Amino acid sequence: MADSPSLLILLSAPSGAGKTTVCQRLLEENPLVCRAVTCTTRPPREGEKPGIDYHFWDQDRFVRGIAAGEFLEHATVYGHHYGTLQSELRDKLQAGRDILLAVDVQGAATIRQKAAQDPALKAALVSVFLTPPSLAVLEQRLRKRGTDSEATRQKRLAVARQEITEWRSFDYLIVSGTIEADLQHMRSILAAEKMRIGRVAPPVFS
Repeated sequence: MADSPSLLILLSAPSGAGKTTVCQRLLEENPLVCRAVTCTTRPPREGEKPGIDYHFWDQDRFVRGIAAGEFLEHATVYGHHYGTLQSELRDKLQAGRDILLAVDVQGAATIRQKAAQDPALKAALVSVFLTPPSLAVLEQRLRKRGTDSEATRQKRLAVARQEITEWRSFDYLIVSGTIEADLQHMRSILAAEKMRIGRVAPPVFS
């Protein structure tokens, strides 16, 4: 897997910044990119399908997964557990697939730490941070989404204020504009990383 040109594209953003929409659009238009299906203990939202959007596990199953070392990273976000299965990533990378993984800032930090000790993950990893230009814009988006109470919305904003300070830890920063503009930035990053020295077969002149 260390010699694989596959990419592990790690996209992180504050809640409500639009990472889910960007991921969905990128996956719809690029059949060569697949998503990593993460595990969560939160209940499915309307329209979400088990095994496609998330692996919906109960608390006991998730705890057993932690004890067995099944997760590359896991975190508790707003009272629910989320985790990325090691097998989910390694199997797809070994098969030559590019993986798009949307995680929170805490999860991204853990994955970067693990990748620093794993040559295969380190070679594949590309991290991107997506953020609105200001907390005011983020608050507008959260209100427009209309899925949270005022108390939950303010809690998300407080967490976002801390998360945004971590942007320097990522390879790329996208200051969010329109969905189409954000998507074009992701396309550009993907294209650039595919041309990075070490991932491209060198020319042969003989």
